[in-house]
Amino acid sequence: MRAETIRLIGAHVGLIDEEFRQNPRHHRLFIDILRAPVGVTHELRRMNLYGVLGRYIPSFGRVVGRMQYDLFHAYTVDAHTLFVVSNLRRFAMPKYNEEFPALSQIMQSLPRQEIAYLAALFHDIAKGRGGDHSELGAVDAEAFCLEQGLGRYEARLVAWLVRNHLILSITSQKKDISDPAIIQEFARHIGDQVHLDYLYVLTVADVRGTNPKLWNSWKARLFEEFYERTKRALRRGLETPIDQDELIRETQEQALSIMSESVTPDQAAEVWTQWTEAYFLRYTAEEIAWHTALLTLRKAGDDSPLVAIRQLTDRGGTAVLTYTPRRLRSFARTTGVLDQMGLNVVDARLITSANGFSLETYEVLEDNGAVIADAERVQEIERGLRRALKQVEDASPAVTRRAARQVRMFWTPTQVNFSVDNRNERTILELIAADRPGLLSEVGKVFRAERVAINGAKIMTVGERAEDVFYITGADGGLLTEEVCRRVQDALTQALDCRDVSRS
Repeated sequence: MRAETIRLIGAHVGLIDEEFRQNPRHHRLFIDILRAPVGVTHELRRMNLYGVLGRYIPSFGRVVGRMQYDLFHAYTVDAHTLFVVSNLRRFAMPKYNEEFPALSQIMQSLPRQEIAYLAALFHDIAKGRGGDHSELGAVDAEAFCLEQGLGRYEARLVAWLVRNHLILSITSQKKDISDPAIIQEFARHIGDQVHLDYLYVLTVADVRGTNPKLWNSWKARLFEEFYERTKRALRRGLETPIDQDELIRETQEQALSIMSESVTPDQAAEVWTQWTEAYFLRYTAEEIAWHTALLTLRKAGDDSPLVAIRQLTDRGGTAVLTYTPRRLRSFARTTGVLDQMGLNVVDARLITSANGFSLETYEVLEDNGAVIADAERVQEIERGLRRALKQVEDASPAVTRRAARQVRMFWTPTQVNFSVDNRNERTILELIAADRPGLLSEVGKVFRAERVAINGAKIMTVGERAEDVFYITGADGGLLTEEVCRRVQDALTQALDCRDVSRS
């Protein structure tokens, strides 16, 4: 495009008024751009650069150049939006199939790819207005799609995607997706395979377009696993949820098959007597096989801490296992060591055995999101954990690693919220606080002082803010009382906000 043409566009862009926007011919031209076999992202970027896109979609014009003042979003709203469209286009083009084979297959099988592009254009379009940007954006999206001549079903689908564009990411990272009830509830909300497919590709494109450092192989595997579990639930039918006993039986059979050459069924059965049904629901067959193989080697009466590490090639992370007497309350120690070593805990699961031991598994990445690839690094982690777990009971490692300079520029007040999981008889604690080294260890110390047992944790960092979820029970194994919840809330707020003041 010649410079003179660009100058003329800039001089006459004001001609794009309401009459122009309501012209059916212009509607067809805009949708034709989204349906074009090549050049979709290129043309949208040029329209944005020359001010055409913001005039044709006035609500988009209000987010052009809008900054997002946090460490989670690396781009302005309009730049991020066009990155999301670009990511979707890469899924749609066969020449990029090797990058994300499964996502490319899903995207290329969608009945109308322009629906995904429209959802991407509108998913953050209401940022900065106040209120829920997803709900406000859904209203704009549906009205725009109807104006462009799309059918009512297509318009509602775009609006639904905008309204729910965060749900897959948040659910997979904050809820216990090993619980069949969570999967069934999510599948019921999604409704059918078409909505799931559109939502899945949009979610991945959105996360990848938010911050170059945000996407990693662990997150890719987490989303894929959640998608596959939801897909199976939809195939099974929303009225016929998976039977818990059937799932446990299948998991045990798969675990026995995996370790058939190293562990006999009798040996496995002996180890499994210490676990409740929750163990076989919370862990995969591969994880159970790994645990069982390690525990069959332990001698009766041995109460020394067990530490083991393995690479999760299929999940894009590293699994750290500790098996210790329950009295050690090792969560604070373990997370303190991992944090001091510059590791990022992305998932934690803890379960207590009938013989008084605590089995804890953590999935970790390097602080920059990379997988731990160095064998010496793995040995260093093992040595550090063994040393910490063998210390006297009240000793917890000090985390002296400083927070990044950019993180120290923000202050996030600590928020603690409780909810109840009656089905699993546990309390859910959601913690929002400033991210910093030693956060999980501080939380573990508070839980220990208040005699709170941790069943699991979902760890998520959103820029400068930690948004962690803990599944906890009281000392008797039941729900926390209101009094204990109040004490835990006060203790966490005091400990974490004081930590913020000291580091500033």
